[in-house]
Amino acid sequence: MRPYLLAASTALLLALVGCASSGGLHPEGQLTEPSSLHGEKALADIKVSPAAWPVTDWWTSLGDDQLSALINEGLKGNPDLATADARARQAAAQAGAADAARAPTVNAGASVAGARLPSNLIPAPIGGKFTWTPYGYASFNWDLDLWGGKRASWEAALGKARAAEVDAKAARILVSTNIARAYVQLGYAFAQQDVAKAELDRSTQSRKLTGQRVAAGVDSQLQLKQDDGLVASAQQQVAVADHAVETARTQLAMLLGQGPDRGLSIERPHPLNALAIEAPDNLPADLVGRRADLIAARWRVEAASHGITAAKAEFMPNVTLGAMAGLASGGAKNLFSAQSLFYEVAPAISLPIFDGGRRRANLADVDAEYDIAVAQYNKVLVEAFNGIADDLTGLGSLDTQIAAEQRAMDAASQAYDLAQQRYKAGVGSYLEALTVRQQLLVAQQRMAALVAQRVDLSVQLIQALGGGFNVAPTDMPNHDQS
Repeated sequence: MRPYLLAASTALLLALVGCASSGGLHPEGQLTEPSSLHGEKALADIKVSPAAWPVTDWWTSLGDDQLSALINEGLKGNPDLATADARARQAAAQAGAADAARAPTVNAGASVAGARLPSNLIPAPIGGKFTWTPYGYASFNWDLDLWGGKRASWEAALGKARAAEVDAKAARILVSTNIARAYVQLGYAFAQQDVAKAELDRSTQSRKLTGQRVAAGVDSQLQLKQDDGLVASAQQQVAVADHAVETARTQLAMLLGQGPDRGLSIERPHPLNALAIEAPDNLPADLVGRRADLIAARWRVEAASHGITAAKAEFMPNVTLGAMAGLASGGAKNLFSAQSLFYEVAPAISLPIFDGGRRRANLADVDAEYDIAVAQYNKVLVEAFNGIADDLTGLGSLDTQIAAEQRAMDAASQAYDLAQQRYKAGVGSYLEALTVRQQLLVAQQRMAALVAQRVDLSVQLIQALGGGFNVAPTDMPNHDQS
């Protein structure tokens, strides 16, 4: 027997040496620490306040009840939210399936079959006779999961489910900010419409006066044709402004999940309140808990980490327990007798020896998936912090521009008042007053654009600061890199 034992031992040793190995495979991605991102110099002139984080219903601070109603409507009817919710439910179901795979399975079945075996193959009394064979069984199987691979697969699926749940919340923030921004554009479209109509009225009056002057021999046809061009241009700008109002209303209707007729019932927005320019006092560290997309990205890193653990467990020996018992008989009469009982107990151990590199390829794949998740998280973090800085400095620049434009508009308004006074006093002409009014309308148009940009950028800042999202510390992923 010794040669056989020696041969068996040698074969076992060679098998163990040739076992599939995960050696040399590991992820390379490293999470960026928020403290490594510096913005002290870029934000040196920005006021810092602990209360700068947006509240959940931040839109109420803009001071328009119609906007609040539209956002509440959109949060109920937007189709993108239904999609995000369905994806969250799907991911939760997949996590449930992964959890169920860890538990033992018990199955039962029964059948009855009738057959006649040929007597020239099997002699009587079995052959040559049609008989019924009832059969029933119950089975039990359990993978012991000694290395935690199935648990890691469940935790990976759970991490993806939590990411999808946070994605659904992020979708609501996106919808609310998109509605607010579309509402700002609607207000600006109305302001453009006012200026365009005023310019059409001004150019029409100017053309009328020029026509009178041409008839009196004071002005030439050249001046009249120039005024004709200005009237036509003003008419075109009115058409552009009218279409901008319609487009903004349609955009809002689409965000509400409604048809274009819903947009027609939206009234002209009231002037929206300007929001203060402030930054939270602990950027970017606290940003990680305030941005839904960052939290979702962290959960995907967590899920990928558990995926690596599950892939590594595939390289280890596995033990399963199995058992089956049942009844089978050549006829229904003897089915429940002791002679019809059968059973088996089948514990098993498996050891991966050679698989053509399948397990190593799978581990390399999940390592890359982890690196991708880390890179995506780092990208979101860097873009979020830089976006906040850009929005804050942009708002500061717009405030400076608005102040300068206000002075220009005040000067144009005063010039127009003086031109009217000169006309009424008989010193200047009404045509001169209309020419000065054109400068005032241009200033008003620039001011309307700057104010709309200011409010729109403040909404973008709210979105960059998380849109009122705030995660509890217990809901944050506790990542430990594999």
